[in-house]
Amino acid sequence: MEIANRVKTLTPSTTLAITAKAKELKDSGHDVIGLGAGEPDFNTPDYIIQAATTAMNKGLTKYTPTGGVNELKKAIMEKLAKDNNLSYNMNEIIVTSGAKHALYTLFQVILNDGDEVIVPTPYWVSYPEQIKLAGGSPVFIDGLETNDFKITPHQLEESISEKTKAVIINSPSNPTGMMYTKEELFEIAEVCLKHNILIISDEIYEKLIYTDDKHVSIAQLSKELKEITIVINGVSKSHAMTGWRIGYAAGPQPIIKAMTNLASHSTSNPTSIAQYAALAAYQAEEDPTIEMRKVFAERLNALYDLIVQIPGVTCKKPQGAFYLFPNVKEAATRNGFEHVEDWVAALLDTEKVAVVPGSGFGAPDYIRLSYAISKEQLIEAANRIRNFVENNSK
Repeated sequence: MEIANRVKTLTPSTTLAITAKAKELKDSGHDVIGLGAGEPDFNTPDYIIQAATTAMNKGLTKYTPTGGVNELKKAIMEKLAKDNNLSYNMNEIIVTSGAKHALYTLFQVILNDGDEVIVPTPYWVSYPEQIKLAGGSPVFIDGLETNDFKITPHQLEESISEKTKAVIINSPSNPTGMMYTKEELFEIAEVCLKHNILIISDEIYEKLIYTDDKHVSIAQLSKELKEITIVINGVSKSHAMTGWRIGYAAGPQPIIKAMTNLASHSTSNPTSIAQYAALAAYQAEEDPTIEMRKVFAERLNALYDLIVQIPGVTCKKPQGAFYLFPNVKEAATRNGFEHVEDWVAALLDTEKVAVVPGSGFGAPDYIRLSYAISKEQLIEAANRIRNFVENNSK
């Protein structure tokens, strides 16, 4: 049976083979340490879980409006006003089945065949695949390590063509954890305004920052920028609610209306119970990220200090998210491997440490290390990586 051409264009996830191998080793009784987690290792706070239980007991288990219940949309509006100095109305917000679904739906409604979206590298693995599924073409710009993995206005200007529809800004970034400053965003914004291209601002990690740097949404810089920006966010990272699948998009009313119409013929509404849980998350006076930030910062410092001591490994210290993104090309070469992906596979076989190769993020000389596991496991993993590098040189 023939499958659709649109699916044939998808690039298989580079993490699948490593994940499958790690599970196989674990099931065989091996002590495998996995550094691939893309979610907080904290449980959802009790008051959010209780809100979901209350919603079920009240019978709030039916269909809701496709774009989300009004109470949650209002809470999101209040959050955006309070945290980001952004003012939206109800018809400028859609609640989605996770931030990933917000992005997928967005690309489906803004892209025609051949339209281009500028994607800075390193990038989150799903950006280019979702663009291709919508008939668009990802255009990659190298965010160089020397510039903290961020693109420059000059690079952006050079990459724009008559087919350019949008550019993606992810700050703090997955996989690098780096952030754009207000000044850097202003400079990029000027280029976008000049060429009238949309800005997709992925802000899912905005609450997980471990320095004195402040998160800035590019949409808040001016009225003109707000009119060409779609903000993507959700509760997955900020409230340890990855499995609840509640995200949202905020942006120009015609785009949000089109996204809502498309969702009505695909997912319908996000899960009703999860929406009321997210409502509790945004209405509560408690801030679960305070404790998460404290723990993640301690883990970051412990892991970073050990990783940068490994021969042949260099690493920029991230400002946010919960990943390190070290360059291990020299270490891999020392161990006799031409490709980092092969080095990653050998590391898992030999030392039972599973990491994500950077090729899936558009940066083949790097690996992504998640510190969303215990500090003790992180220290053990770093020691194993160092042992692998130092004892397997060729």
